[in-house]
This record gives sequence, C-alpha cells and structure tokens, in this order.
Amino acid sequence: MNTAEVTSFSACLITFNEEANVSAALESVEFADEIVVVDSHSTDATRDIVAAFRGRSRSGAAVVPRLIERDWPGHVEQKNFAIDVASHDWVLCLDADERLSPQLREEVLDRLSQCSPDAVGFTMPRRTFYLGRWITTSGWYPDRKLRLFDRRAGRWGGTNPHDHVRVAGAIEALRGDLQHYSYKDMSDHLRTINFFTDIAAREKLRRGGGWPLFSMLTHPPMKFLKMYFLQRGFLEGVAGVLLAGLGALYVFLKYAKLWELRSRQWKEDAIESSPPRLEP
Repeated sequence: MNTAEVTSFSACLITFNEEANVSAALESVEFADEIVVVDSHSTDATRDIVAAFRGRSRSGAAVVPRLIERDWPGHVEQKNFAIDVASHDWVLCLDADERLSPQLREEVLDRLSQCSPDAVGFTMPRRTFYLGRWITTSGWYPDRKLRLFDRRAGRWGGTNPHDHVRVAGAIEALRGDLQHYSYKDMSDHLRTINFFTDIAAREKLRRGGGWPLFSMLTHPPMKFLKMYFLQRGFLEGVAGVLLAGLGALYVFLKYAKLWELRSRQWKEDAIESSPPRLEP
C-alpha cells in the first residue's frame, strides 16, 4: 500500500435497509480518514451494523463511522447532505451495495498522495455482479462513475433517481473496478424497477416532460435493440436477453406511469375548471 502522505478524505454512504450489504461496503472504505453514513430510518439491522463497525485506517487508527439519521428527501439531496457534513473536502461516495476492489483502493491512495492533485475528480469503472456472473456488456460496463472528488469543485446533480456528480475542473480516470452487487435475484430486480419508475415518472411530471404515449411505444424497443445489439448484450447469452428486456421494461413503465399521472392531473384540472351546476 502507498505509504506517502495522502490527502485526507471522507467516505460517504447513504443507507436504507441495507443490512445485507453495508458491512462489506464499510470494510472496503475503512482506509478513509472518516466514514459518514446517512441513514433514512432503516427498519432492519442496518444502523446496528454501522454502529458496531470498527475498521482500521491506513495509519492504523480505529475507524468508527459517523451515523446520522435523516428523513429521505431524494437521492440527490441525501447525497449532497452527506458530503456537506463530511469533515474533509475530498470525498469518496458509494452506495451500500457497492465496494471498492483492492486495485481501486490502491489507485485512490496513489492519486491522493500529493496535497494538490491536478484533477478535482476521478471516475472509476463500475462492474455489476448479476445472475451469478460479472456483466461486461449491455451498457453495464464500464459504466464509469465519478465518485472521488473535491466537494469545493462539485456536487451531486441529475434527476432523481438517476443522480450523478458534476465538477468544475479536470477529471481523470481510474482503472480499478467499483464492484456493484445490485440485485439479489430477478424478483429483487423487478421490485427495484417498480420503485425507481415511480420516482422517475413523478420527476418527469414535475418537469413537464414529453408525450408519454409516443415514448411508451417507441423508446422501449429502441432500448432493447441498443442493449442487446449495439452494446453487445448477446455475448452474455440468456442473461443478455434478460438485461435488454428488463431495460426495455423500465423505459415502458416509466412512460406508462407518467401517462397515468398526467391523465389523473388532466381530470383533476378539468373538474376544477368546470362551471358549477345550477340547480333547477
């Protein structure tokens, strides 16, 4: 491991009912100078696991996470809160179902081994484990994420639930994988699709997005063709078919739910604007 002086940094996680994942995520970032966990009132053992965690930093000091409970305002807002309360300007952000590979840990230390790195942010390839295998096609890899950055130069942005970091300054690429253990099985994947398409539809409605019926008909098949052929999902065998099909389903449900929300809104608006009935 790199023994040169490393710029101090905080590892930031957000959690909700992540008892199956959070311990491994914490272990992968125990070399940070600080670990901040913002939990949205988990009802499982997540908070107990975080509170009991004792890691060992690169200097040999004990690492005890800072656990903060907070109502859920949205992905972007919760992640920005986490970096705002961190003690250090350099932050390393990851989800509870992610963990740093050993190679990525070494790279993080190497790139922060000088007090003033040229870059203000670093991207890393995310590799997802799904259906018993590491997925390398279908747009799921390298799936680069900007997760290590100077908060003075960047913040979380995007549209919930699809958040991403935006920085003002130079960005460099790391080679080590950010490992992603996203779904336990197909049922878990479908539940996640249902949950995230609810959020996406509401966000699109709030922003006044598009023509949902046209998008519902055209975007899902385009998504399937892109993932399966252009992004070489066919190389994954049956898994590639499933990934492309579920990707198309996500798009379809997003616009179907948007259509439902807009129809409901139109009906409510029509009722409010209707003249009162006069009794005979």
